[in-house]
Amino acid sequence: MAVVLRLQRIGKRTQPHYRIVAIEKSSGPHGEPLEVIGHYDPKAGKEKQKVALDTAKLDRWVKNGAKPSETVGSLIARVRKAEKAAAAQPK
Repeated sequence: MAVVLRLQRIGKRTQPHYRIVAIEKSSGPHGEPLEVIGHYDPKAGKEKQKVALDTAKLDRWVKNGAKPSETVGSLIARVRKAEKAAAAQPK
């Protein structure tokens, strides 16, 4: 059972919204995900609202061998960079 982290499209035709899911590689685009890890809204106004990830679930799946798709990998990098910048910012 090969598990991948990929986007699963939901929403209307002109209002795309994506779930970031852990799913078996052989499942189709509308297959049942093993777990929903987060959401991606490309039309959100603010950068902070575009990607929402549960990093604990993400780390657990990556630790168990799940491979992120290219797009999900770039979204993960974006979230990690934002978290690092928020932690370095003085309060």
